Formats: sequence, structure tokens, C-alpha cells
Amino acid sequence: MLAVPVVLLLSACSGSADREAGGVPSPSPSAALETAAGPASEELRGIASASAEAEESAAFSSQRPSPGPGAVRDSFARLQATLNDSCGTPGNCEYLLNRVVDELGRLDAAMKADGKGPGHFPEPIEWIAAMRERIGEDRSYEHLKSHQDLIFGTRDRINVWMQDHPDDYR
Repeated sequence: MLAVPVVLLLSACSGSADREAGGVPSPSPSAALETAAGPASEELRGIASASAEAEESAAFSSQRPSPGPGAVRDSFARLQATLNDSCGTPGNCEYLLNRVVDELGRLDAAMKADGKGPGHFPEPIEWIAAMRERIGEDRSYEHLKSHQDLIFGTRDRINVWMQDHPDDYR
């Protein structure tokens, strides 16, 4: 049984994936397994093949893993990080308005993807949707500035709601 890992290690350490040091094509890993372990290694080849297929499938999977329970907490923390900023700082207002809108979008997505379901966060999801509807797609500074009270109001309202929520998201 020790021969199988040694053969795999040696084939992985060769100068090229398909050539031995002398320039001759090296045997494939499955051929090396067969040579090293004989017919008794059929089970090991099956395991190696299944493992390789699983890795390949995972590498090309288009599905993203669902966010864990910390996703809402992390999104909320990023939103809270904007609470002490204001549009009073020169040059900061455009950045801040865009950031708050982005953070509200991330929080909305995390709440909808949460394992407890979107029904666990009905009001914040509703408030974000209402804000998005009023703002529309225009992300220009002038447009966001005209909706500054709505943007900050939505953020502040969600902040209060989340801190009063039975689950602690602080």
C-alpha cells in the first residue's frame, strides 16, 4: 500500500506532467497505480477516479454556496460602519451615498438568501425595495444627493430594526 502514494508522489514531482527525465513519456497515474499495486488496486483506482470527478465537478460548478448565518451580520456591520459618516465632509458625500446604497443592496441580498428565509426580515426588505423603486437606476451624484434623506433614512431605520431584532445582529 505504501507503493501507491510513493508512485503518485514521484509522478507529481517529475519535470513535466507527460515526460520523464529522459524525455520519454511517463505512464499515466492510473497506469502507474496498476503497475505499482497490481490488480488489488482496483478499489483505489475507483476512489481516485471518483475523487477526481468530484473535484472537477466542484471546480466547474456554476452554483455558489449559500451564505452562512454570518452573511446578514457581516452585511449589517458594513452598513453600520457608515453611521458616523456624513455628507458634511468635503468630497465624501458622493462616496458615502454610493456606499450606503451598495451596502443596503448587499444586506438585502444576504437577508433574502438567509437560511431562515426572507420572511425573517420582512420590513427591511420592504424598505430597501421602496428606496430602490424611488431612486431607480440613476447612480449619479446629483440624483443620489436629491434622495439623500431617503437613503440615510432607510439605513437608519434598518439599523434600529436590526438592533431590536430578537436575533442579535450587532
